[in-house]
Amino acid sequence: MWITICILLSVFILWVLMIMPRQWGKPDMTPLKDRFYAHRGYYEKDQSIPENSLPAFARAKENGFGVELDVHLTKDGRLAVLHDENLKRMCGRDAGLSELDSGELKTVSLAGTEYTVPLFEDVLRLIGGKVPLIIEIKPYGGNIAALCERLCRELEGYGGVYCVESFDPRALCWFRKNRPAVVRGQLAMRADRYGKDAGSFQAFLLANLLTNFAAKPDFIAYCEEDRKNVSFRLCKALFRVQEFAWTVRAPETARKIAKTGGLSIFEHFDPRRLSA
Repeated sequence: MWITICILLSVFILWVLMIMPRQWGKPDMTPLKDRFYAHRGYYEKDQSIPENSLPAFARAKENGFGVELDVHLTKDGRLAVLHDENLKRMCGRDAGLSELDSGELKTVSLAGTEYTVPLFEDVLRLIGGKVPLIIEIKPYGGNIAALCERLCRELEGYGGVYCVESFDPRALCWFRKNRPAVVRGQLAMRADRYGKDAGSFQAFLLANLLTNFAAKPDFIAYCEEDRKNVSFRLCKALFRVQEFAWTVRAPETARKIAKTGGLSIFEHFDPRRLSA
């Protein structure tokens, strides 16, 4: 019996150590708090103002919302802002961002509108430090270091508040080693959502935050629908880690998350109209 208890206790301790976020030398997250974040900008559901477009980011800034956006590395080493690596869903062109240079992106329409895929440097100029940014790092084909290095170069001298996040803990490890002062967050969701690119074991590790021991995130951005995950709940209970919930699509959900100290990455409603 005692052997069993010792084994179970050892497993629990190991579990806790593996999900532990950064505990020492943490940067100040206060400037990121007390804010709602517009998912891919404050865009329209019918894409008349497309997601991850300059007008969507301008609209978020004008309404005082923080901005969540996605960055990829182009063929010529620039940073493009788009959710998918492939342009087919948003642009109707079956090509990857890594296959195109930044000049070609100016010829590709977003959702049939007059707007094109923006460069990250253009977004920085537009936002101008007026609202905080959540920058999701989207590695592709082993370009993690190149992507992170380019992102840091473009953020040099930027006076606004920002943080980085990624589903890939290797990107967070890069920041842990090279830019420890930058607030970093682990994106996660239920294991079966990761798709065929992630094996079942890898998906299990990611869903249960078992890479935190290496990445040491400052916050956890967990899928709103999957927030009952035991590792996530334990991480919040033991370490009081800051939560960013995505993607929140209902005022009632945003209200509940706010009551527990979480921050919402929202779309398709105006969170300023939430009642007390």
